[in-house]
Amino acid sequence: MDSRILSAVDRKKTCNCAQAVIATYADIAGISQEQAMNLGNAFGSGMGNMDGTCGALTGAAIIVGLVTGDKLRSRHVMSNIMAQFKKRNGATQCRALKGIDTHQTLRECHDCVADACEFLEKELF
Repeated sequence: MDSRILSAVDRKKTCNCAQAVIATYADIAGISQEQAMNLGNAFGSGMGNMDGTCGALTGAAIIVGLVTGDKLRSRHVMSNIMAQFKKRNGATQCRALKGIDTHQTLRECHDCVADACEFLEKELF
């Protein structure tokens, strides 16, 4: 499979981080673009309030679940993705990544999308 990272980053220009990831892999997951966008609606900005997990990671988790169709494998794959993401970026929570409390951004959204896609592809494809 060719990497879709650049496509996901480009999608981030017009949608939230979760939607960018989900829509990029929608065809592989067997869903339409409309379904992908709707699935990701509430996951932008760290689940709508920046206090939750990064939207790019939640988008990756949705794709993992849809593609594997297996609870145990999904958990294992997502655990690996989360660990790689945290190691690279220092956090998995949107608020921390954006530096809301510290005024020091750890990672910009488009980079979070790229990272989530990179690790998703590495673990799943």
